[in-house]
Amino acid sequence: MSSNDASPALEGGAFYLPGFSPWPSSFAERYRRAGYWCGETLGEMLRRSARQHASRPALVSSERRVSYAELDRRADELGTGFGRMGVRMGDRVIVQLPNLPELVEVLFGLFRLGAIPVFALPAHRANEIEAFARATDAVAYITCDASGGYDYPGLARRLLASVRGVRHAVIVGEAEDLRPLSTLEGAVGEFAALHAADVAFLQLSGGSTAVPKLIPRTHDDYLYSVRRSAEICGLSEASVYLCALPAAHNFPWSSPGVLGVLHRGGTVVFAPRPSPDVAFPLIEREKVTITALVPPLVPLWLEAAKARPESLASLKLLQVGGAKLSVELARRIEGELGCSLQQVYGMAEGLVCYTRSDDSSEIVQTTQGRPMCPDDELRVVDSQGKEVEPGSVGELWTRGPYTIRGYYRADSVNRDAFSADGFYRTGDLVRLTSTGHVVVEGRVKDQINRGGEKFSAEELEDHLLACADVHDAIVVGIPDRFLGEQACAFVVPARSELTSAELLGFLRSRQIASYKLPDRVRFVSEFPQTAVGKVRRSELRERLKDVLSAELAAKRAAKPLP
Repeated sequence: MSSNDASPALEGGAFYLPGFSPWPSSFAERYRRAGYWCGETLGEMLRRSARQHASRPALVSSERRVSYAELDRRADELGTGFGRMGVRMGDRVIVQLPNLPELVEVLFGLFRLGAIPVFALPAHRANEIEAFARATDAVAYITCDASGGYDYPGLARRLLASVRGVRHAVIVGEAEDLRPLSTLEGAVGEFAALHAADVAFLQLSGGSTAVPKLIPRTHDDYLYSVRRSAEICGLSEASVYLCALPAAHNFPWSSPGVLGVLHRGGTVVFAPRPSPDVAFPLIEREKVTITALVPPLVPLWLEAAKARPESLASLKLLQVGGAKLSVELARRIEGELGCSLQQVYGMAEGLVCYTRSDDSSEIVQTTQGRPMCPDDELRVVDSQGKEVEPGSVGELWTRGPYTIRGYYRADSVNRDAFSADGFYRTGDLVRLTSTGHVVVEGRVKDQINRGGEKFSAEELEDHLLACADVHDAIVVGIPDRFLGEQACAFVVPARSELTSAELLGFLRSRQIASYKLPDRVRFVSEFPQTAVGKVRRSELRERLKDVLSAELAAKRAAKPLP
C-alpha cells in the first residue's frame, strides 16, 4: 500500500483513512445529536484557545516559556514547513519526542496539515520504531538530538536505511546530516480543509500480542474525551498541569492532560522525569495545581515529601492511573501530600473512568472511578461472553462515543478484539459496584503491566527465542510492590554456560524498549507438560507464576520479624 493511500470520501466531506473502522452512521448521528461530537478539529481547538488566551503561558519547560499566540503561530509554521518538505494530508509521521514544548508544536503542526502523527514513546527503540513505520507506511520520523543518553539520530539514520517508505528525518536540535526542526520555520501557507470525522492520529496499544496495534483517534471522538475530562477535573485558565509522565501516553495527553489544559486556557509544565528531585521544585516554582502519576511513583513521592524542602501547597489534585493503586497507598495521599486523590482507569482505545470530587473517601480510595459519559456502555461478561451477576468479576466490554470500533489495518485482530455489535473486549477483569464504579481485579490476556508500561509476554518470548543459545522461553508477570508487576523469563538454554548477563546483552542488541527487559531470568532444564502431554503456553505461564508466588510467600514467612 502506498504512503498516500488515504483518499477523500464523498460522505460528509471527511478524509477517511483506509484501514480505519468508522462508527456506524446510526451511532455517529446519535453522538452528534447528543452534542458529544461538535465538529471541531484539534487544530481549531488550539486556534480558539489562542484567540481567547493569546498572551497567557501555554507551555513551560526548563528552557522555554511559550504563549498561546506563539504556540498557534508555531503550529502554522511547522505545518507549512512539513508540507514544503513533502509531507501530505493523510501521510503518517512517527513522532518520538520527550517532554518538551516542541512535542506539542510538532503535533499541532501535523494536525494543521492533516498529516497523521504516530505517537511513539521515548523508551521505544529501533525494533519498535521500524515495526511502527512498516505497519503505517510512515513517510517521516521526527525525534530529538539527544535525550536520556540514547542516540536518537542514529536510530533515524537506521530507519532511513532500513524502511524504504521513510523519506524524511527531522531532529529537534542538531545532527549534522539530518534536517533540524528549526529549518522548517518561516512563512505560513494555506491548509486544506479538514473534517472532524478524520483520523487525527494513531496511538499505540499497550498490547497483548507481539504485533503492534495502532489506535486511530478522530478529532471528534478525542475532543469529546478531552472536553469532558477537563470538565470533570475542574480545569480552568488558572490550572497549572505538571506533565511528568511521558506525554505521548493517553493518560497525560488527554485525561485531562496536556490537551485538557490547552482547551481550558491553563498552563502545561513539562518535567523531563517524574522523580521527586525534578518534579517537586517545578511544583513549587510554577505553582502546579494538578499532576498525574502511575502507582509505582506514589510511594517515592510520599517518602520524598517527608524529607524534601519544597512546598507542595499549590498542588490540589493528584491523579493516579495506568495500573491499580493499592488501597493502603490511596489512603496516605491526602494526609501526606496535602492534596486530593483522583483515581483514573482507562485505555488508549477509548473508555475513561474517574472518581469524582463528590465521591466519598471510601469510593475514591477503593475504586477506579466510573465512566465519564452517559453513553458509555459497559458489559461485564464471563468466558462465554454472557453477562455475570451484578457485583461479580468478569471481563469488561465497552463501546461509546470515544471508544474505537477497530484497530488500524488489523482485520484479523479486530475479529477477536471487538464483538459483532461493536463492543471492545478490554481484557481487563473488573467488577462493578452498586454505584456504577469500576474495581479492576486483573487481566484476562497474557500482558505484563510494569509500572504502567504494558507489553506482551509473547513479544518478549519471541525475542528470547531469536537467541541461538535459547531452546525455549516463557515469560510471566509476577506481583511487585513498587512496579505492580515484574517480568520473569524462564529459559531452557541450548548452551549450558549461558548467563543472564549474556541474555540481557542479546536482548539489548535487538533494540527493544528497556521496560521490556526481564527483571529476572530463571534457567530451567525443561518445561512441565500438561496432563495430556502438550505444552500449552498459557497454562504453563500460570503454573510458573504459581511456582514463583509460592517461593515469594515462603521467603516472606521465613523472614524474621523486626
